[in-house]
Amino acid sequence: MSNLLEVNKVSKHFGDFRALNDVSVSVPEGSIFGLLGPNGAGKTTLIRIVNQITMPDEGTVHLGGELLNQHHIKDIGYLPEERGLYKSMKVGAQALYLAQLKGLSKTEANKRLHYWFERLEIGDWWNKKIQELSKGMAQKIQFVVTVLHQPKLLIFDEPFSGFDPINANLIKDEILRLREEGATVIFSTHRMESVEELCDDIALINKSNKILDGKLVDIKRAYKSNTFEVGIRAEDKEKLRLELHDKFNVSRAQFKTLDDELKLNIKLDKEDKPNDLLNYLTSRGEVSHFVELIPSVNDIFIQTVKNN
Repeated sequence: MSNLLEVNKVSKHFGDFRALNDVSVSVPEGSIFGLLGPNGAGKTTLIRIVNQITMPDEGTVHLGGELLNQHHIKDIGYLPEERGLYKSMKVGAQALYLAQLKGLSKTEANKRLHYWFERLEIGDWWNKKIQELSKGMAQKIQFVVTVLHQPKLLIFDEPFSGFDPINANLIKDEILRLREEGATVIFSTHRMESVEELCDDIALINKSNKILDGKLVDIKRAYKSNTFEVGIRAEDKEKLRLELHDKFNVSRAQFKTLDDELKLNIKLDKEDKPNDLLNYLTSRGEVSHFVELIPSVNDIFIQTVKNN
């Protein structure tokens, strides 16, 4: 898979403060790419550079194999964390105005807007002012304006802010559909559960430096510890607990079950096989729960930031 966006050794200073330090990021075409990091890490600075709101002091940015320049503005859709709609302007007129700024004719903008308004069931809002809408309703309008001109690259900064769970799922489904239709998405958020659901690749920035990147599945594989969460029913639970402690690296597990099982986390050595553990456990009791503990993005985020 080729990369749509290539950020190469980009640095940015604001006075004596170094906001980005020699950061390189590659965003595969047709992927959803998670740009992660604590507050103040440098994510927003990088997004602003890609949008040509500010320029890098060092390094280059390429989009579609070309050095980023002014004509690429039409190829990017940006949903900022701080929304930018005019509150006293009517929804339809504002959406038309913003669509034409992105290069659409009034006729084509009208056609696409009515498609999206019908799709998101917001047609009744056309003549409402933004100030009459809730935060979540205004967010839907901002989302439509961001995707309307069908850009190659979509950048969503905290796209689910202000949404209830139903509308968050609606927008999540639309982002996935846009990816299936060929769009490339950069997704910046502090909601790690959304990263788990949506992202193919991630990069983690901390204190102006990139400290982790790659395919999410490969990163999770690298961070797993060969540990299994086990629930087992036995006549003498305490005897079995002591036996397992003698044989394995065991700690107490915390998960909910309907019955009073023995609940343990069992960490295997690299050469040990999960099937051997399962066979051993079934010889000692009735196994009700057997799950490999795969680290969450949240766990990886916290661990990596603390280590750096």
